[in-house]
Amino acid sequence: MTAVIAEKDRVLDALGAVRDPELDEPITTLGFVSTCVVSAAGDVVVRLRLPTYFCAPNFAFLMVADAYDVVSALPAVRSVDVALEDHFAAAQINAGVAARAGFVASFDGEAAAELDELRRTFVAKAVLAGTDQVCRPFVASGTDPAEVARLTIADVPPSAELDRLLRRRSELGLPTGPDAPLLIDVATGEAIGAPAAARHLGLARLTRTGIEANTGICRGMLRHRYTETGAGEEEQG
Repeated sequence: MTAVIAEKDRVLDALGAVRDPELDEPITTLGFVSTCVVSAAGDVVVRLRLPTYFCAPNFAFLMVADAYDVVSALPAVRSVDVALEDHFAAAQINAGVAARAGFVASFDGEAAAELDELRRTFVAKAVLAGTDQVCRPFVASGTDPAEVARLTIADVPPSAELDRLLRRRSELGLPTGPDAPLLIDVATGEAIGAPAAARHLGLARLTRTGIEANTGICRGMLRHRYTETGAGEEEQG
């Protein structure tokens, strides 16, 4: 039994790497993993849930597909069954993910493109939100935006927020080395100059507050819809 519990913890750790694309938070801490069952033989069954019946199917597809991928990649896993429940497009999403069919084939006649660009768009927003988190201490201490624009990664004290920002930047292929500029254009990869720094910092702050507001709304809706705590939520939340 102890070995099975350990394997379940390993699966939940892997699922913690799957993020809601819009909220940039793990599906485990959000409570989106309703159940996770692992047998002694290595068969894994995961059930996902979302705050509403009509959550965007493209977001839902990304999370189900990513969950399937991270669990399938674990060693000693014999079979994987990941499915979304209580969602209007669950049948199409679950069948498409199980068949590794992709978003367009799963929504034949309804979807025009795969979701790579959508994913990139939300990672770019996560970079902006992370920029605000890292820059807030400088702004709060009275550092002028033009001075913030002159900072590099090496000028920022180590923190979990900085680590997260650098991971998101790396996902977009943006520079993450110590000499890289702290303020960067997520579209071009170029440094934000002093004249545009105040506007960039304002956009970063607005992006962060928007994500945090949406996260709060989603948490509240999920709690209204389901009273049970999600699998792994307490441990990672």
